[in-house]
Amino acid sequence: MTSLCRSCFEPGTMNTGGPPAKARCPACGGHRLVSHDELHDLNIAHLDCDAFYANVEKRDRPELRDKPVIVGGGRRGVVAAACYVARVYGVHSAMPMFKARKLCPDAVVLRPDMAKYQRAGHRIREIMLETTPLVEPLSIDEAFLDLTGTTALHHSSPAATLTRLAGRIESEVGLTISIGLSYNKFLAKIASDLDKPRGFAVIGRGDAEAFLIERPVGVIWGVGKALKRALERDGISTIRELRQHEEIALMARYGVIGKRLYRFARGQDARPVEPNAPAKSISAETTFDKDVAGAEALSAHIWPLCEKVARRLKRAGLAGHGVTLKLKTGDFKLLTRSRRLADPTCLAEVLYRTAKPLIEREAGGRRFRLIGIGAADLVDSALADPPDLLNPDRGRQAKVEEAMDAVRAKLGDGAIGKGRGLTNRT
Repeated sequence: MTSLCRSCFEPGTMNTGGPPAKARCPACGGHRLVSHDELHDLNIAHLDCDAFYANVEKRDRPELRDKPVIVGGGRRGVVAAACYVARVYGVHSAMPMFKARKLCPDAVVLRPDMAKYQRAGHRIREIMLETTPLVEPLSIDEAFLDLTGTTALHHSSPAATLTRLAGRIESEVGLTISIGLSYNKFLAKIASDLDKPRGFAVIGRGDAEAFLIERPVGVIWGVGKALKRALERDGISTIRELRQHEEIALMARYGVIGKRLYRFARGQDARPVEPNAPAKSISAETTFDKDVAGAEALSAHIWPLCEKVARRLKRAGLAGHGVTLKLKTGDFKLLTRSRRLADPTCLAEVLYRTAKPLIEREAGGRRFRLIGIGAADLVDSALADPPDLLNPDRGRQAKVEEAMDAVRAKLGDGAIGKGRGLTNRT
């Protein structure tokens, strides 16, 4: 079996008769070997930083190295990241903060410092791009890489190049990553979760079917809680059970995602790594210090979020054809409501007027701990907010926001605002 040392980067072979855990690199004697029959024949990788926010904090504060660290909001917020020490106690991302504190009362809790995380993420992205131009970011701390054709450039296989890339990130940025290597994006992403932290896992063509067959359907990218429940109601809990159904039957039952279910269950994924993949949505949300009830109060909180999303759309040169409202109740039930617009928009006023009736419909006396707004189905901003003879007010709205944007560009985001924003500030 072909192997590679992740410490000294030396290639070699491993005797399959012995346990892999006891194998040593013949060059340096280290144990950090990655071994697979197809190791040097695979080109698609998924790289994921380990407990990114928490590890950035530990890097900058060495005294926290062996302590449980949680990055997140106040008691009513959620966990943005938990280091691996905190995870031993059961803490995980998106967990309510009060629950995380209860599970791990000795944890060091830190507020997120997004500017610092973005700097680290951008440096890691630069190192990736020095390795291959085919980098498709998924978030600030993870990306797909296609290393096809890089062997001549780096004088090593993609697997060996990735081990050196991980070493550079550790030495230059002070953070660790986990790598998944395969022949497509779906399997590479699964592989990157198999050996965390500081891992390197491989799924090849020869072992993909055996690897997948007994996995739960939830491992398939795009199968969320609702679809997973629907599949389980239909007697489909594992990929083995999913593979018993034809593609046309899955599409008839579950819609267009039925095609993905059929193909991913067989280890098939033809999606290329897209370096400039467009954003699918732009959103903003806030968690309240105390639960909020009533349409008027909720609408007051949604307005600054509409302004934030509109600014991001304009800076990105994008407009949204759809608007999505997100609400989370006091007992953590998540509600999302969407509406498609006749014309795409990048105006805060349009986002607000679209979200307001959705809020009024859902308020109904319930209390909420979180509210958010998003613009989806993004298109070029050149298509945004065209003149409408039936809505002459639209042109005025655009001019008002244009004037406000000009003031903010000169004096800062807080320099000017609409009256409805004052209610929330007071």
